[in-house]
Amino acid sequence: MKRRLFTSTFLTMGALGAGAILTGLARRADADGIVDAGESPLLTVYRSPTCGCCEDWVSHVQSAGFEVAEHVTEDMDAVKVQYGVPERLSSCHTAIAQGYFIEGHVPAVEVKRLLSEQPEIAGIAVPGMPMGSPGMEQGAQVDPFVVIAQDKSGDLSLFADYR
Repeated sequence: MKRRLFTSTFLTMGALGAGAILTGLARRADADGIVDAGESPLLTVYRSPTCGCCEDWVSHVQSAGFEVAEHVTEDMDAVKVQYGVPERLSSCHTAIAQGYFIEGHVPAVEVKRLLSEQPEIAGIAVPGMPMGSPGMEQGAQVDPFVVIAQDKSGDLSLFADYR
């Protein structure tokens, strides 16, 4: 009798665990690979008044469900220093969300993944302005690029690869 109860309980727990995992996976990504980070996450975006690609990136993240609070500034260097964005990861605009920096033309799916997973890092970046990255679309030209994560001690690692 005890063995039967144990087996039944074990199988039920296993089925519940598998169901929770599958539900979690279904909730994490939709058909387009967009990860659900909950209700419309807010991005605070700092950008130059003369940068059109920054406006295009803002449209990209808004179309992915983000709410955006834009701050147009002439002093982007001060913004990057304030939020700890190192020069080696620098791009044309900086976003802040839930304490993370998001530097440059990071795809919205990666921003949602960051906010969903909440890793112990300072932020993510697409250094430079690679053609074909969100906001930098130029016809069919798509240059390979990577999304870099910086941990709180300054070490870098690969967050996503678009090569």
